[in-house]
Amino acid sequence: MAVYTDVTAEDLSAHLSRYDIGELLSFKGIAEGVENSNFLLHATAGTFILTLYEKRVDPADLPFFVGLMEHLAARGLTCPQPVKMRSGETLGELAGRPAAIVTFLEGMWIRRPQVHHCAAVGKALAELHLAGEGFAIRRPNALSVPGWRPLYERARDRADTVANGLAATIAGELDHCERNWPKNLPAGVIHADLFNDNVFFLQNRLSGLIDFYFACNDILAYDLAICLNAWCFSPDYEFDFAKGSAMIAAYQAVRLLSHAEKAALPLLARGSALRFLLTRLVDWLNVPPGAVVTPKDPLEYLKKLRFHQKVGSPTEYGLA
Repeated sequence: MAVYTDVTAEDLSAHLSRYDIGELLSFKGIAEGVENSNFLLHATAGTFILTLYEKRVDPADLPFFVGLMEHLAARGLTCPQPVKMRSGETLGELAGRPAAIVTFLEGMWIRRPQVHHCAAVGKALAELHLAGEGFAIRRPNALSVPGWRPLYERARDRADTVANGLAATIAGELDHCERNWPKNLPAGVIHADLFNDNVFFLQNRLSGLIDFYFACNDILAYDLAICLNAWCFSPDYEFDFAKGSAMIAAYQAVRLLSHAEKAALPLLARGSALRFLLTRLVDWLNVPPGAVVTPKDPLEYLKKLRFHQKVGSPTEYGLA
């Protein structure tokens, strides 16, 4: 469970007095997520999500996250909307942390995605990329290639306690990505974290996207590579060609990939696997004392990385 900061009912009730959403009925921590403290909030006006932004989040980035959700919704993408206080502000402070309340989206996330789920995600991702055009605020991706080596340095000395030879494997991958990372590919707003628990379905139809707190400006096809890693592997970490084919085809039905993007897809998928291997490894080795959080297994992404290392052509992902 991702709850790093406790909130009392008294403090939360006082915080809600700044809004027009009624009185507090109940609240509880949300099990998913690893970056911020999230709570399901029931007030007399309805159900909402309360997020406390933890110390790893730069407060200067918060206007990007909040503004992006408003921008995307105005262009037809279903995603949570920030709830404004009576003052008109969307960001406040609670328990010593910057805090926001957003609307609640109905739906469930899928633990065992099927081919049609992957197709729906590909379509929604392309729609997000198009809807993000024209968003005025920019946020560089702090977890792109330049940010990976500092993460490695934080984990290097203990990496082999997680898997024998892991430090050397990561070092080799860092060298490879730093030498070969593509330049001048189409870029724009990306979600950067569109995992199963950030996509909701209702009656087998995609009902919305949530958790934009890793969103940033980066290579659009890199976002697709993240989704291939997150959605298109079997429980034993074999790549599912049918799922990959469905996701890519649905994406391209909305936004066609350029030849350069297609050619770069194996490297982008490899880099995506390295990024999540590194962040999960750092979290695995550094759980804050007293935090109610279950760190995600970094070895999942080591296994996926090994698949990508063997890929010789983008057609192996299902790209026609």
